[in-house]
Amino acid sequence: MGYYLVVSGLFLWCAMVSHNGLAMTDWKLMSSSANYDYADALGKAILFFEGQRSGKLPTSQRVKWRGDSALSDGKLQNVNLIGGYYDAGDNVKFGWPMAFTTTLLSWAAVEYESEISSINQLGYLHSAIRWGADFILRAHTSPTTLYTQVGDGNADHQCWERPEDMDTPRTVYKIDANSPGSEAAAESAAALSAASIVFKKIDANYSSTLLSQSKSLFDFADKYRGSYSGSCPFYCSYSGYQDELLWAASWLYKASGESKYLSYTIGNQGWSHAVSEFSWDNKFVGAQTLLTEEFYGGKKDLAKIKSDAESFICAVMPGSSSLQIKTTPGGLLFTRDSSNLQYATSSTMVLFIFSKILDRNHIDGINCGSAHFTPSQIRAFAKTQVDYILGNNPRKMSYMVGFGSKYPKQLHHRGSSIPSINAHPAKVGCNDGLSGYYNSGNPNPNIHVGAIVGGPDSNDQFNDARSDYSHSEPTTYMNAAFVGSVSALLGKTAETNLRTLQFP
Repeated sequence: MGYYLVVSGLFLWCAMVSHNGLAMTDWKLMSSSANYDYADALGKAILFFEGQRSGKLPTSQRVKWRGDSALSDGKLQNVNLIGGYYDAGDNVKFGWPMAFTTTLLSWAAVEYESEISSINQLGYLHSAIRWGADFILRAHTSPTTLYTQVGDGNADHQCWERPEDMDTPRTVYKIDANSPGSEAAAESAAALSAASIVFKKIDANYSSTLLSQSKSLFDFADKYRGSYSGSCPFYCSYSGYQDELLWAASWLYKASGESKYLSYTIGNQGWSHAVSEFSWDNKFVGAQTLLTEEFYGGKKDLAKIKSDAESFICAVMPGSSSLQIKTTPGGLLFTRDSSNLQYATSSTMVLFIFSKILDRNHIDGINCGSAHFTPSQIRAFAKTQVDYILGNNPRKMSYMVGFGSKYPKQLHHRGSSIPSINAHPAKVGCNDGLSGYYNSGNPNPNIHVGAIVGGPDSNDQFNDARSDYSHSEPTTYMNAAFVGSVSALLGKTAETNLRTLQFP
């Protein structure tokens, strides 16, 4: 059995399972109601996206150390590819993970609309979603054409320049009927259909456009099946495209209500299988979670998918008989040592949403072999992951830049690490950036508030070094998953009134 006890602000996680006849006990002592300001954390996590913007910045831009950049993207190809997000600490726009980011942000807005609205952050979240969705719309130039990348990853990674100074090649990449990439097309479809739900009540025409283009992208992804390789070696597909097709069809059913999309998921549920991660590459558990809601709503043909979703929960919950993802000594889910917080945040987002689905449908929990986990237990563990990121960890530091008193100061991020164009108008070239700023031991001059770094290693150790990109670089999808995680905790602190962000 699995259980937890709340005692004096701490909960003692105790899970006892039987394995090969031996009793095994996994004890973890974690804070249950740390005094973190989740509203402030959410506001900063959303603010981060303004620092990642490419293109012409709006007058409402709050991140003032950024300026306009990449205003000619796509011009040589006679297509407008201005806008969107820089992927991470570099100046490349990778369409596939950008679409995943947009889907996650939209999912958060759908699941936690009232909670996010209650702290006056819903408008900012809508702006973040629209910035990504608008780029996808521009990149989808015909029914069988989608531009999937702007910028030469290899050339960009040899330079250390502010986006505003960028002079590396703005090479464009696309998929079409002759050179398909179902992962990128289907994820873009998922992003637009999820966003269409977000905007349905506030901008019906825009929502309709998003849904229409989503359907077109899905048809393209499904009819011209082929694995996407255009962004390798930076983003290579390891899980194939079947997960994205199920994920997109699930969102299209949720957005449109058209039975053909549900039939598609039922007819292809043989593709579904149990997984232990949710990531820019592997979307299976995202689709499984969405479809579990449909199962409980009466679509009993989705039993296999519901079972696969439960297998994910069992793979990450401490004390489970089928645990696959272990935690660090300090309690952080640890999937792999390459921006591990991307997996911790995405898993946490799923855990919170899955627990909501169980509650909404009056399900008392799930069984993982001899262990049983209630929705409240699943939420309690998910909360420990958010709290770890915000400071409840062995190093007693926040892994969100600008949150708390101790956080990473040498973010692996070009724009953050070089003085703003406002403070230093003279161009900082490729090599000057490397010698003068990348190799500097000084803190970044621009605090990229809200950025979540790759995080600590498997022993909870973190070296705050700009050169250590696996641990010190932020990504858009990591922050998006955190938005979808911390939103679940709004209202869990005493102060939930409208507020101004607390800047360092």
